[in-house]
Amino acid sequence: MTLEEIIVITVRLSGSIPVLFFPFFGSIFAILIDLSDLFIIGNIELGGVRNYQQLDKILDFFYMATFLVVSLKWSKFERNISICLFLFRIFGMLLYEITDSRIILFYFPNIFEFWFVGVCFYRLKFKNKLLKLKSIVFILTLATILKLLQEWVLHWNKFLDNYAMGDLISVLTDIFSFL
Repeated sequence: MTLEEIIVITVRLSGSIPVLFFPFFGSIFAILIDLSDLFIIGNIELGGVRNYQQLDKILDFFYMATFLVVSLKWSKFERNISICLFLFRIFGMLLYEITDSRIILFYFPNIFEFWFVGVCFYRLKFKNKLLKLKSIVFILTLATILKLLQEWVLHWNKFLDNYAMGDLISVLTDIFSFL
């Protein structure tokens, strides 16, 4: 294992821990930390990361497991949706490992991640009040749309594969300065 891989693993694993104590803010932090490996890999030269996609999916499992632990304390309906969405993504990740085809990740999007953030936001805003069916449908619909868009950009279109992280920041800065 390279020093660069150890750094990525350490950062990603430690970035998941706050979810257990501060579910909404911890989940946002964990998602941002999930992106940090791109900065780390793009800015240090300590042996490289041999199979980034595989390492990323393993580390994704860890932060998703912390999300699942928190969601197991929710109401039965919310908890069951979380478990189903978690298992759906895990199944997709296993298929990805077997096929090594990133398009699988588009067909099995990580809706669980955005579902979790949505429910945590709702619970924070409404003081842990149970979700109504209308709110559940809204959160699931929004989570699905946003995640499919993200998966399309990352795994179908592979847009970010064409850029180093510094280049991407420059492109985004140009886009936002144009608006």
